[in-house]
Amino acid sequence: MIQVKGKTSMAVSRLSLPQLAPRAGAPAASHARAPDCSELPPPAPDHVRAARRMIDSHGRVIRDLRLSITDRCNFRCVYCMDPGVRFMERERLLSTHEIIRVARVAASLGVRKVRLTGGEPTLHPELTEIIGGIRAATGVEIAMITNASCLSRAALREWRRAGLERITISIDSMRPERFARLTRSTCTPADVLDGVSMCLDEGLTPLKLNAVLIRGFNDDEAPMLAGLARRFGIEMRFIEYMPLDSGRAWDSSKWVSADETRRAIEARHSLIACGDDEPSSTARTYRFADLPLDASARVGFIAPVSSPFCGACSRLRLTADGKVRPCLFSTREWNLRALLRDEAAGGDEIANFLIDATWTKQAGHGIASPAFVQPERPMSAIGG
Repeated sequence: MIQVKGKTSMAVSRLSLPQLAPRAGAPAASHARAPDCSELPPPAPDHVRAARRMIDSHGRVIRDLRLSITDRCNFRCVYCMDPGVRFMERERLLSTHEIIRVARVAASLGVRKVRLTGGEPTLHPELTEIIGGIRAATGVEIAMITNASCLSRAALREWRRAGLERITISIDSMRPERFARLTRSTCTPADVLDGVSMCLDEGLTPLKLNAVLIRGFNDDEAPMLAGLARRFGIEMRFIEYMPLDSGRAWDSSKWVSADETRRAIEARHSLIACGDDEPSSTARTYRFADLPLDASARVGFIAPVSSPFCGACSRLRLTADGKVRPCLFSTREWNLRALLRDEAAGGDEIANFLIDATWTKQAGHGIASPAFVQPERPMSAIGG
C-alpha cells in the first residue's frame, strides 16, 4: 500500500504497485531500441476487416490517432528522457508524405481526431506542411501537444491557417529553478505561460494544460497549478506519474494519486464533478464551486495508475518511425513503415494493416500488476 501523509490513501489501498528499478548493466538510453516488432500483425477476422473500422477484440472502436512526428525534444524531463538519450537516424522517421498518408487512411477507417505529438512536434521542420496535408486529405480535428518552448505568434497563425485547431501545453512547475531541474532546459514557466496567452489570442482552443506530479519534487504545487485554470479560463489537467522513463527508474513511492492531488487542490478551491466526460475521455473533470456553471475553468485528473480507463479506450498510436502501438504500454509494435515504403502497397493494404494491428490491442496496461512489464521505449519515443 502507499502511505499518504501518514495514512493509507483510499484510492490506492487495493493496489500493490511494482518497484521498477534500473536494470543492472543496462545500456545507454537510446530511442533506437524497440520492442518485438513483426512486419505484419496477424489478420483480424474477415467480418472485422469487412466493416472497415478499427475495432479491437474487446469491442472498442478507435476514433483517436496519436501521431508522433518526431522523437526529438529540446527538453529532458526527469520522468521521460535521460540527458544521454540518442535520437533515431532521420531516415528511419516517417516522411511528411507518409505521415499524411497514414492520417488519410485512418480517417477513412473512422478516426475523427489526430493529435500530433513527439518528442516535441514544433521541432519538425515541415510541421506546417504536415498540418496542411492532413487538413487537405481529411476532415478530422487536428490537435497538437507541445512544451510551448518554440511558440511564436507568427508560427501559431501559420499553423492555424494550415488547419491546426487546438493545442495542449505541458507545464509541471511554476517555480523557475524547479522547472529547470525538472525539464533540464533553459525554458522558464514564464515562457510557457506566454505561449498559453498566445494560443488563446490565436483561437487555438479549447486549450488544456498538463502537469505530471512527482512526490517530493513538485507535488506541493497542485493548488498553484490549478489556479492557472482560473487565471486563463482553461482546463488544467494532472497526470499520474507513469513508468515511461528512458532510465527505467520509475518508483511507486514517488507516485501521487489523482485523489490525493484533488484533495490538495480542494484545500484551497472547492471542486464539483462535472459529470459530462465522455466514457473514452482520459480525464475526469471538475469545475470550481465558486464560479458560474458555464465557466470554462476546469480541473481534470488523468489517473491511469489508480483508476485505469482502458475499458473505453478509443486511441491508437503511431511512433515517429512508423510503428503502430495499440496501447501506450504495448510490449509489441507493428512495423507499418515497411508497408508505407513498399511502392506496390495501396490504401487497402495499409487499411487492413491498421485494422489487424488494432485487433491485437490488449485489454489493459496492468501497471498495478506484479507481472507488469515497462515498455522498452520511453514516452518521447512512443508519442504522448
